[in-house]
Amino acid sequence: MRLKEVVNRLDLTVKSGAGLLDREITGGYVSDLMSDVMANAREGVLWVTLQIHPNIVAVAVMKSLAGIVLVNGREPEKATVEKARAGEIPIMVTDLPAFELAGKLFALGISGR
Repeated sequence: MRLKEVVNRLDLTVKSGAGLLDREITGGYVSDLMSDVMANAREGVLWVTLQIHPNIVAVAVMKSLAGIVLVNGREPEKATVEKARAGEIPIMVTDLPAFELAGKLFALGISGR
């Protein structure tokens, strides 16, 4: 599934990388620990987190993630958006909690395996 389809179907708000939504999503990963994401997330996954600081972009670039979704209505810091634009990492936001978003992603056929 392409990132743009997830954005449209789940009504996500794009904060950076609007021109990068043609990326294929290979799976999903939910974690708020960057060390966990670095150790376990696979290339091409969509990362769900509540972290909003610029370091999330560094992790996403290092792991070649499809994008990042911020939950609970959290907004990325200005520096995070700037770093995401430079690193070509899409960042989206939703008012949903992580648990509900993960369920909706799974219902769309995106799994953690």
